[in-house]
Parts: sequence; structure tokens; C-alpha cells
Amino acid sequence: MPETIAFIGLGAMGGGMAGNLLKAGYALLVSDRDPAKVGALVARGARPAATVAEAARQATVTVTMVETTAQTEQVIVGDHGVITAAGRGHVVVMMSTIDPIAARGIHDRLQQAGVAMLDAPVSGGSARAAAGELTVIAGGDAAVFARCRPMLAAMSTHQFHVGGIGQGLALKLVNNMLIQVNTVAIAEAFVVGVKAGLDPKVMYDVIRVSTGASFALDHRVPRMIAGDFSPGGTIDISYKDQELETAFAKALGVPVLLANISQQVYQMARAAGLAKEDGAAVVKLYERMAGVCLGPRR
Repeated sequence: MPETIAFIGLGAMGGGMAGNLLKAGYALLVSDRDPAKVGALVARGARPAATVAEAARQATVTVTMVETTAQTEQVIVGDHGVITAAGRGHVVVMMSTIDPIAARGIHDRLQQAGVAMLDAPVSGGSARAAAGELTVIAGGDAAVFARCRPMLAAMSTHQFHVGGIGQGLALKLVNNMLIQVNTVAIAEAFVVGVKAGLDPKVMYDVIRVSTGASFALDHRVPRMIAGDFSPGGTIDISYKDQELETAFAKALGVPVLLANISQQVYQMARAAGLAKEDGAAVVKLYERMAGVCLGPRR
């Protein structure tokens, strides 16, 4: 393969994504604050890099998959970031979900250094990241997207180019807004039904073939009924994304009533000690207030 890839950030999503690049035969350098995560990829054929700059210096493409806007800025344009070591013609594929406006600023600084960039956030969760079944939503130059598409395809089932820099992130935030609001609505509705004496499994079977059906219903309700709140995506991360969504809407001058209300439900869940559980755990708040449960609870 012509590209040598530096992969920065090997967390719940990044580890699986990097593993799929190895499966596809790419030469891969890896860097993460956790040596154990680096070691797991090295055992599968990756090369370790002591620093972000060292990884970028040896690569033609750098993928970043860290958690926050501040972390992304640090690893890409910080004092010891990609920008200090990448050669002209290098491409940064920024796959974290961060502030679209900040992403445009990162792009502008890279462009001045002769380095191209895509913002290419992903949707699908950690299980799909490991399986290589994510959706990539990319913004940036069409030629850069075409160059990177084979490596994106190694990590995903679908790859969309949706416009210029920041547009991938804008669409990702819209998508996240929908599932987060929907999750809260589902939690409310199912607790109402159980309080009324309905069987939650019967409710699920009926609604999933009726007009209330949705991705959130299919993927969150079985967890609620089974009491499985192991993180696919944590309440903390959902809250972080909602902070991005509401701030971006404010910058655009668009009112977002439901996004702001649902964010407060997630904040209540964090305050209740559910921060590291899956987003489906917001149902516990409604269960406690109503005095019912959809299924077994620890």
C-alpha cells in the first residue's frame, strides 16, 4: 500500500479502527498515552512511536482519534504536534467529533504548512469500529477525500463526502442530536408504558414494526430491558457531543429546544453516577422517579 499511516488515539473507537487498517495491510505507526493500548497494536504488527511528531514524521497520512477539541488541537497543531513534523503533501484525517469551527482553524494552519486535512468523524460505536462497519462523514477537498478513501474503506462500510472543511462534523453533530433526543424520548415512553402495566418486551416488539420505530429503539431498548449498560458510547461522551451541538447551533443563530433539554437529562445522569455507562442508562433516571424498572438492575 502506498500510504504509511500514523494513528493517534487508541481508545474505545481508535483501537478497533487502527486494527482494521492493519488487517487491510497498511504500514501503521501508533501513539497513545496508554502504553498497554500501544502494545496491543504493536503485537499485531504496528510500529510504536514515542511521540505524535515522531509518528507523523515517518508517515504520509496521520489519523487522529482523540476525545476533545482541545486534545485534537494539541496533537495536530500544538508545540509537539503533527504540524511540527509532517512534510508537504502530508494529509491529516481528523476523525474525532469536535467543534466544526475549531476544525476549520486547524485546517487553515495546516494548509499554511503545506499539509492537507479532512474532517472525517465516524458513526457506529465501538462494536462497529472493531468490525470495520462504521460510517465515515467527511468534509474537505474532494481530491484529498479520493486519496484517503481506500484507507477509510478499511475502517468503514460507508464513506460520504459531504462538502468542505467542517461539513463532516456539522453533519455528525446533526446525526448525534437526533439519536440523543430520541434516546431520552424512548426512555420516557417506555417508563410510562411499564408504569401503565405493559410488558416492555411486548412494547418493543410492537413499536419496532410501527411508526415509533428507530435506530435508537432497536439498539437502546434491548439494553434497557436486559440491564446491559456496558459502554458502547458513554453518557459522558454523549454529553460532550451535546455541548458541541448546542454551542454550534448558538453560533449559527439556530434555536434548539430539544437538544438543550435532552442535554440536561444526560447531565442529570452524570450527576447520578451514570457517567461511564452507555447512553441507554438515562432510562434509570425515569425508572427511579416512576418507581418501576424495565428489567434487572444492579
